[in-house]
Amino acid sequence: MQRKTFLRAAFWQLAAAGGLLASASAVQAQAPVDLQFYYPVAVGGPIAKTIDGFAEGFMKENPGIKVTPIYAGTYQETIVKALTAHKSGTPPVTSVLLSTDMFTLIDEDAIVPFDSLAKTAEDKAWMGSFYKAFMANSQTGGKTWGIPFQRSTVVMYWNKEAFKEAGLDPEKGPANWAELKSMAAKLTKKDASGKVTQWGVQIPSSGFPYWLFQTLTTPNGAILANEAGTKVTFDDPKVVEALQYWVDLGKAGVHPPGVVEWGTTPKDFFEKKAAIIFTTTGNLTNIRKSAGFPFGVGMIPGNTRKGSPTGGGNFYIFKKSSPAQQEAAFKFVKWVTQPERAATWSMETGYVGVSEAAYATETLKKYGQEFPPALVARDQLPVSVAEFSTHDNQRVTKALNDGLQAALTGSKTPAQAMKDAQAEADRILRSYK
Repeated sequence: MQRKTFLRAAFWQLAAAGGLLASASAVQAQAPVDLQFYYPVAVGGPIAKTIDGFAEGFMKENPGIKVTPIYAGTYQETIVKALTAHKSGTPPVTSVLLSTDMFTLIDEDAIVPFDSLAKTAEDKAWMGSFYKAFMANSQTGGKTWGIPFQRSTVVMYWNKEAFKEAGLDPEKGPANWAELKSMAAKLTKKDASGKVTQWGVQIPSSGFPYWLFQTLTTPNGAILANEAGTKVTFDDPKVVEALQYWVDLGKAGVHPPGVVEWGTTPKDFFEKKAAIIFTTTGNLTNIRKSAGFPFGVGMIPGNTRKGSPTGGGNFYIFKKSSPAQQEAAFKFVKWVTQPERAATWSMETGYVGVSEAAYATETLKKYGQEFPPALVARDQLPVSVAEFSTHDNQRVTKALNDGLQAALTGSKTPAQAMKDAQAEADRILRSYK
């Protein structure tokens, strides 16, 4: 009898403990999935405010997920922070990083392909809905590693007032290299002492020199790297010719000498220090708000063909996050890239709507009718190429950037600069071939 009473008491104790465990599990199940999200703030404008709004909107619809945007600085600072966190075992769950970081993130075993999280036919249709030009450096080896979000092309901006003053048609920017050089000569202004007060054309060569260089190599029919990211063609005669053209603009006195700052180029445009500039379409909204004069936006001038590199950032999902976090990140990325939100993002920032469906929304249809420059980057996509990207991307890119700056400052000829950059890149990429 005593034994039965003891067993019964033990049973109820275990049952009570089980109840406590069950209720603890229920509380745990209700705890929101924490979604740390690294975001690079590198372009002017109130972008952080829009990102905060997206995070709040998503959490309202998905109360079981807590999205925490962390503003991590420039793209370069963000990739360093993300990889440092990955190595220490505490990476973000998702991050917007350059599309060109894809090979580096794969080599570091830091990310998971989106294919492993796309479970339904709807998921797969969504993954197939993005512009092919943007997927060129979002996929490799038959897998999708990044989802386009903050994507761009380089476009040309010109000051219509300056064109009018120089006797040029303000509605027509230069269409090719010969026109760019001749128009830039007419647009260059000097004061009484001979000092240039307005440059005809300005192409930045700091920050992302390799990317701006692609606005010259692409129209000259040259591709800087193979699709596998294992080989570069810096010493191709067409590449050298493109660099020679850039250097010659400076020698002709129509382009600032030496290295031109990426960050100050839009400001130089607002302040009428440069009549034509090349910069990201991601600066479009900023330029629209800040330029106190009418301006034009056009495709990059061609030579043997038209074309620009794509650019900007993709969403990536980090491998060391939990399966629940990865699923939550997939849900967030899918939500934030839906056509209406992609249209809002494009309108508020100037970045390209990442899918045809975004441009089919009433939001972007109306915006495109009211402000046609917003459609230039999209219309340039059919002739756009992938942004330069290789394995060990930062070191290979540095070799190219150093070569470009050596040629632009006159310390090396374009041919020698590209020969040296090629040798350094071949050395770095040897182990990937």
